[in-house]
Amino acid sequence: MPIILDGTGLTIEKIVQVARDGEAADLAPGALDRIRTCRTLLESKIDAGEVMYGVNTGIGELANVRLDDSQIRDFQKYLIYNHAAGIGKPVAVERIRAAMLGRVNVQAKGYSGCRPEIPQTYIVLLNAGITPVVSEKGSVGACGDLAPMSQIALSLMGEGECFYDGRRMPTHEAMDDAGIPVPGLQARDGLSAINGSNLLTAISALLLYDAERWIQQAEIAAAMSLEALLANMNPYTGRLHELRGFPGAVTSAANLSRVLDGSDLVTGKVQVKVQDAYSMRSTPQVIGALRDQLAFARRQVEIELNGVGDNPIFLPDEDRVLTGANFQGTPVSMPMDMVGAGIAMISVLSERRLNRLLNPALSVGLPAFLTKGAGMFSGMMLSQYTADMLIVEQRILSAPACVQSIPAAADQEDFVSMGMNTVLKTSQILENAWGVLGIELMAAAQALDFREHRFGDGVQAAHAAIRKHVDYLDVDRPLYSDHNTMAGVVERCEILEAVNQVTGPLDSSWE
Repeated sequence: MPIILDGTGLTIEKIVQVARDGEAADLAPGALDRIRTCRTLLESKIDAGEVMYGVNTGIGELANVRLDDSQIRDFQKYLIYNHAAGIGKPVAVERIRAAMLGRVNVQAKGYSGCRPEIPQTYIVLLNAGITPVVSEKGSVGACGDLAPMSQIALSLMGEGECFYDGRRMPTHEAMDDAGIPVPGLQARDGLSAINGSNLLTAISALLLYDAERWIQQAEIAAAMSLEALLANMNPYTGRLHELRGFPGAVTSAANLSRVLDGSDLVTGKVQVKVQDAYSMRSTPQVIGALRDQLAFARRQVEIELNGVGDNPIFLPDEDRVLTGANFQGTPVSMPMDMVGAGIAMISVLSERRLNRLLNPALSVGLPAFLTKGAGMFSGMMLSQYTADMLIVEQRILSAPACVQSIPAAADQEDFVSMGMNTVLKTSQILENAWGVLGIELMAAAQALDFREHRFGDGVQAAHAAIRKHVDYLDVDRPLYSDHNTMAGVVERCEILEAVNQVTGPLDSSWE
């Protein structure tokens, strides 16, 4: 069934279905009616000679320059040309698809003033698998993601490049091959296609979807390390976290307990310490803090996906035009900055548990660096080096971008969100996090091979899933292949899927 866009019901999951899984999309009939009604208002105001920003005026500092009737249509073309000014490698196809879907949903609300052919063409391009080539860098996240959205909008004129049928080619060739007519640009059409923070919001949606699954695997990794380190189970009692009241911590403690259910540590058959180190017993509180941030970020992203992100905004029911700054990316970029910092924080926690697994002074009887032949062999000593490098990079990237505004456009645009910087660095933080967590999972599996007590059912499932990809480290071997393999296993959520089959789906605090 296609995802129907009506301006109100777009979720992160629907973004993933279309952008990543190739589900079809379509406009709701009511959305087309609203778009036509709004367009009628716009045209009547043009005919009446009413001054409207970006329709019959220049933009930015040039907003006071009035365009005559002969310039109005060509202005939209040149607007797209001069804003298609990005740089860098192409943005991933799924991210551009998500941005196009989000932009159509904004237009579906019926306040953008564009012709129906504009969103309809984007829908046809999406369903045909034609994705504009867009440079990764250039947006400052205010006035919308102007540079990347303009590269997408070139397709409305049959211009630019695209990915189609596994090839990179001129867009007009792909549209000709698919039988898609070029709508061209008339008054307002160009600005209506670019004037929102759609790409940074789209990337945020995909990042949140992946981060929400990464954090569940962080809980699984923590449970495995707790099992291997003979942890005291009291800190994961649900009642303890309910008394404090943070939803994320309650959820995290419940997931840890579910993965560890059936363990001899839970039944009391194994003697444990009275109290463990913070990197162990603080796990629900720390992971829970990120869970709460993810829940807030999800709300912000989904509000933006269904909001009126445009300037100006045309109100047919009130017969007026409002100008403002609904394109401003800060409501999304600010929480996404915190999500990136939170992922780095959980990665630090993972590395501290890794340290306890490897350090014989802290590992409760495990062999040094998890090898029987310490001295001749170094075991997983260098795995910690790799994790540490990844984390230092995460820390550098965790500085917030939302405070990094640089004025532009002759100081007319004197505060911007820098939200594209936010999502690009958060992407890199998450990529590193797959590696950090993969190394902890690999070490925890190795440590469990030295233990003889009964493990939790979820821990057993995770251990078995890891051993499908990485063998027990009997004697030293090059580990780069194992590290990369485990990062991929985490990215694909294979550990999560294996555990969910045994324990039932782990709880989340964002749905």
